Amino acid sequence: MTGIGEVRPRQRIAVGDRVQLWWCRTVDLAEMTAVELSRRWLSARERQQAENFVFDRDRRQYRVSHTLLRRVLYLHTGIAEPRIQFWCSSRGRPFLAPLPGDPPDGENELDFNLSHTPGGNAVAVAAGRRIGVDVERLDHREGRTLGRIADAFSPQERWWLDDLPEAERAASALRLWTLKEAYTKARGLGLSLPFDSFAFVFDADRALRAFHPPQDDASGRWQFLELELAGSIRLAVAVEVVGRPIAHANLREGFPWFPDHPRVLTMPAPTPAFCPSTAPAAEKPLCAARLRPSLDRGEPLS
Repeated sequence: MTGIGEVRPRQRIAVGDRVQLWWCRTVDLAEMTAVELSRRWLSARERQQAENFVFDRDRRQYRVSHTLLRRVLYLHTGIAEPRIQFWCSSRGRPFLAPLPGDPPDGENELDFNLSHTPGGNAVAVAAGRRIGVDVERLDHREGRTLGRIADAFSPQERWWLDDLPEAERAASALRLWTLKEAYTKARGLGLSLPFDSFAFVFDADRALRAFHPPQDDASGRWQFLELELAGSIRLAVAVEVVGRPIAHANLREGFPWFPDHPRVLTMPAPTPAFCPSTAPAAEKPLCAARLRPSLDRGEPLS
């Protein structure tokens, strides 16, 4: 190795028909290394954004999460980290600028999403379908209690939380929040999509049973993967079903200098909505409109 910016695995990591999931603790990258990587890899806009943070911990996490993202995209595309270019939708969702040789129909186009919580960072990548990821710490609240976030949920979800033992409510509210964040991020809508316009339903064993989409989406069009990391961290992934559902996800941990063999996870089947004719009134789908929303493409990010 001749320099910090020249650590190169021998070959690209194909995304293929799997979700590629990367998890990196902020402490997995030394602070001085993160500073040097941000200087070499990040755009001027990203470097300025890092400097805008008031607290050192937030500045460090931004550098780690954004160098992680560029490293992951390099591993999947072969484009060197500083040469990767992002465009941004009108709602602020970043995506890769078209890559050389991409087919015009976007069949192999990579979609990615970044999420971070104090101390940890996650990147999810898929090919030819939209993906969203969210990570949250159960022990970190930043002025909002987990009880208060439930106010944003649907009536069905609030009733479900109220029926749980008190000791389970905070973790279950956080679980719902990560699922909702992952879905709205995959849609490219973020918090502009009201969290009470769609709902998740769980069975008596707390397994995800159904998903009631908002009015502009179709039922059965999404797969959801949930993980617990380091005990107090919840992670959720939402990935679009395009043709055949995805069967597996690859999970890699640590900063990916030389990624080793991933942990292979089984993806749950697409989550259905209940049939209105048989579901209890409180669990009836909000809508099952067969409309595919569009992800608008905006301007390049400088």
